[in-house]
Amino acid sequence: MQTSINATRIELLLLRRRIALAVRGHKLLSDKRDEISRQLIQISRQLGSLRKEVESRLIETSRRFVMARAVMEPENIKSAMEVATKKFSLAVSFSSIMSVKVPRFSKEIQGEIISYGFANTSGELDIALKGLEKVFDKLLELAEKEKQAQLLADELQKTRRRVNVLEYVVIPELQQMIRFIYDKLAEVERDNISRLMKITEMIRAV
Repeated sequence: MQTSINATRIELLLLRRRIALAVRGHKLLSDKRDEISRQLIQISRQLGSLRKEVESRLIETSRRFVMARAVMEPENIKSAMEVATKKFSLAVSFSSIMSVKVPRFSKEIQGEIISYGFANTSGELDIALKGLEKVFDKLLELAEKEKQAQLLADELQKTRRRVNVLEYVVIPELQQMIRFIYDKLAEVERDNISRLMKITEMIRAV
């Protein structure tokens, strides 16, 4: 690589500008990497508590459904559950975290989750359905946070690679090229001085 470098002061100036840009880019990317890492740690902590809460609520809801099935006739369960009276729609918007587009989920629900009469149904079924309705917000929040964590983790990996390339490849190569040009210019300067001294000696000898 060094043999193709023009060892001139103009080239040296251009390389200095390039290395200044690379150092500035390295600093910005390092800051971005650190902030994404901080955001990921924060989301990971939220995910831990969210998963526990969702799992706990779903287990309780499942237990209520099992208890309802145990005391209700199968045809009564079927007739109670077969008519959908609650409509659900999901909207997805996006926000930015360190230039990463992350989703935001919002829901719109219409109707009542309980649409059957109470004569042939168990109170456990009512509790189970209400519990399922309540846990739905947490399920959406969990899905949102997990997607955010995935996207930020991908961006963190890309940013780390860019930081490493700048730190261990681009900047050292530019520094090496600058040293090479310095050495070449110094060598030319020494040759010029040597020639000037010889010319001076020749003039004095005359």
